[in-house]
Amino acid sequence: MTKGLIIVYTGKGKGKTTAALGIALRAVGYDQKVCMVQFIKGSWHYGEMTSSKRLEPEFELTAIGKGFVGIIDDKSPIEDHKKVAEEALRVARDKINSEIYNIVILDEINYALNLGLVNLEDVLEIISNKPNDVSLVLTGNYAKDEVIEKADLVTEMREIKHPFKSGIKAKKGIDF
Repeated sequence: MTKGLIIVYTGKGKGKTTAALGIALRAVGYDQKVCMVQFIKGSWHYGEMTSSKRLEPEFELTAIGKGFVGIIDDKSPIEDHKKVAEEALRVARDKINSEIYNIVILDEINYALNLGLVNLEDVLEIISNKPNDVSLVLTGNYAKDEVIEKADLVTEMREIKHPFKSGIKAKKGIDF
């Protein structure tokens, strides 16, 4: 049996979800089963919602969040976001322990932790109790030290230059 890895993509630079999707794309090429549970995204349309369907049945995208918390047009109370994030955590546990998936991606879970939408103890429990052969990928900025300590691979994305600072708006296919 192959040992599954704990992989963390964090940092304030772009590319955390994209790196996780790269793992998914590679794994699907080997007929592995991958599930991505999205903790923050969910109410807006973004490219991976459509493109992921082309990778089915090997890849499953489960978007559970209510959308980005506290930005642009978010009018939902924080308690609503917490309820949905707790549901995402329950779904993540089920997927991880289902004996179906080789890789489970917990997209934006680090950000959900930072916002207090989910408890650190719950996330550490999921990491500690995952089946040995399942790899777990946790994305989002503000990764907690305790999560980093448990990880086998941690990559920090660091912004050096961003087009938004030059007045260029987010682009379809690049940013969403």
